[in-house]
Amino acid sequence: MPEVTHTNARILVVDDEEDTALLLRDVLRKRGYQCDAVLSGTAAFDYLRRDPVDVVVTDVQMPGMTGIEVCQQLYARYPDIAPLVLTGYGRLDIAIAALRAGAYDFITKPVKADTLALAIDRALEHFALQREVKRLTVEKIAEGPIEGIVGESSAVRELGHVIRRVAPGDATVLITGESGTGKELVARALHSLSPTRRGQPFVAINCGAMPAALLESELFGHVRGAFTDAKTARDGLFLQAGTGTILLDEIGEMPLEMQAKLLRVLQQRTVRPVGGDEELPFEARVIAATNRELETEVEEGRFREDLFHRINVVAITVPPLRQRTGDVLALATSFMQRAAAGKGKFLSGFSRQAAQLLMDYDWPGNVRELENYIERAVALSRGSEIGVEDLPTKVTEHKSTRIEISTSSPAQMLTLDEMQHRYVRQVLAAVGGNKTQAAHILGIDRRSIYRRLEATPKQAEH
Repeated sequence: MPEVTHTNARILVVDDEEDTALLLRDVLRKRGYQCDAVLSGTAAFDYLRRDPVDVVVTDVQMPGMTGIEVCQQLYARYPDIAPLVLTGYGRLDIAIAALRAGAYDFITKPVKADTLALAIDRALEHFALQREVKRLTVEKIAEGPIEGIVGESSAVRELGHVIRRVAPGDATVLITGESGTGKELVARALHSLSPTRRGQPFVAINCGAMPAALLESELFGHVRGAFTDAKTARDGLFLQAGTGTILLDEIGEMPLEMQAKLLRVLQQRTVRPVGGDEELPFEARVIAATNRELETEVEEGRFREDLFHRINVVAITVPPLRQRTGDVLALATSFMQRAAAGKGKFLSGFSRQAAQLLMDYDWPGNVRELENYIERAVALSRGSEIGVEDLPTKVTEHKSTRIEISTSSPAQMLTLDEMQHRYVRQVLAAVGGNKTQAAHILGIDRRSIYRRLEATPKQAEH
C-alpha cells in the first residue's frame, strides 16, 4: 500500500449510487483523507458553496447533471479544485470527453483503492504547483505600476497597496469616492491584476442612468417574449461577464425596488432572467462604486441596510485630488501627452506659472476636471508649452480655500460669508470629503453643508 502524503486533503465523492458513494468515502477516510459524499452534481455544488475541497471524485453516468457537466462547472467556477472522473471499463470516448471538460484524470471501474489514492495524490501535487505559479505571477504583477493609476503621493501609494492586496481574491468590493476621482479605473485595476479574471470580460453599468425595469433586463437578461420588444432571449450583464468582473457603478442611485432584487442575486449567486423561471448561476466578481455616503443613505431610507452590508465586504476609498497635490503635475503631464499625441502636437510641458496655478487650484471636480481642462489647454495652445493663457478662468482666478486672518490689510480681509464658505471647504478637505464627519466637526447637519457650499459668498466692499 503506497504511503499517503496528503493526509489533510479534502475530498468530495459524487455518485448517484449511495452504496458506492459511501464505500468510496469510507475507503478514503481510512487512508487519512478528509472525505464526504453526495449523491448528485447539484448536491455537490450546494456542498461547495458551504465548504471548500481540494479534489472532487465524480461518477460520469448520473441522472440530472452528468460527471462531464460537473467537470465543466468546476473548471468555470472552482478552477483550483481538481476533478477526477470514474468511468466504465473500456469507455475511452467518455474518458476523452471528461479530460476535454477539465478533468485532471480518469479512473476506470471497478475502482481500486490504491489506484484512486495515487490519482488523488498526483492531482493534489499538480494543482499545488499551479497555485504556486499563480502566486509567483501575482507577486510579479505587484512589482510593476498599476495601469491608469498615476502619481507618487502617499495617498496613491496606499491606494495601490490596497488594490494589489484585494485583486487576487473574489470578495465583493465597494469603491467609494467623490465624482471624478477615478473609481472605474480602480475597478479595472482590480480586474486586470486578478490572476484568474484578467483576460475575461469586464462589464460596467451605471445603475442610476435607467429605470428599474430596464435595469433589471440589462443586469439579469430576459427570455423571448418577456416584453413587447423581446423577440429573442438575451443574457444580462451578470452572465455576459462570465468569470470576469461586473461593475455596478453609481449603485447609490439604484431604485429601491431593484435593490431588493439585487440583494437576492448576491445572496444566491444566481440570476433569473425577466420572464423566466430558471435560476442561472453566475461566476463574475461583483464590484460596486458610488460617490454617495451609503451609511447616510441607509439612515435616511434610500438604500437597503442589508444590501449595504452585502456589497461592503471590502471597502476601498479613492482619495480626492486635493489630497494628492503632489500628483497634479504628473497627472496633467500624462493627460497633456495623450491629448497632444491625438492632435499631432508636440508640447514640452507647462510654464512655471501655469504649473503653479494647477497646483494651487482645489480641483472640486477631481481628476476628471483636470483631464478636461488639460485637453482644452492642449487644443488652445499655440506654443511649445502650455501657458497661463491656455488655462480656464476658474483656474487662473482661483482663490485658495485656506483662511488667512493674520493680515492687517483691509484689502485682503474677508466677509463673514466668504470666510464661512472657505472654512467649510477647508474642513471637508481635511476629512477627505466625508460630509458626515465634516458636519460633526462644524456642529451642523449635512444638509447645511450643502446649502453653505451652494451659496455664493458675498465679496467685501473695499
